[in-house]
Amino acid sequence: MNFKIPIVNSIVHFFEKRAFGVSDWWGEKLNIDPILVRKFFIYLSFATLGSPILIYFIMGFILENKSIFKFRQKRKSVWDLK
Repeated sequence: MNFKIPIVNSIVHFFEKRAFGVSDWWGEKLNIDPILVRKFFIYLSFATLGSPILIYFIMGFILENKSIFKFRQKRKSVWDLK
């Protein structure tokens, strides 16, 4: 995305570089374009007065700190004791 105003370019670059990757992760899991997920969050935030932004930040925190949370892996068989 290239805008004619340089300040807008720098803002867009900042958010793309520092984003949590929540929409990319959801897009990957749901097999859809991450831009659609971002639009969904934006439209839902307008409709519900910003509550999805809080959910987005919580999901971003969890994705950034995956090592703290121990998600159990499904065992492939009964004999898999890890």
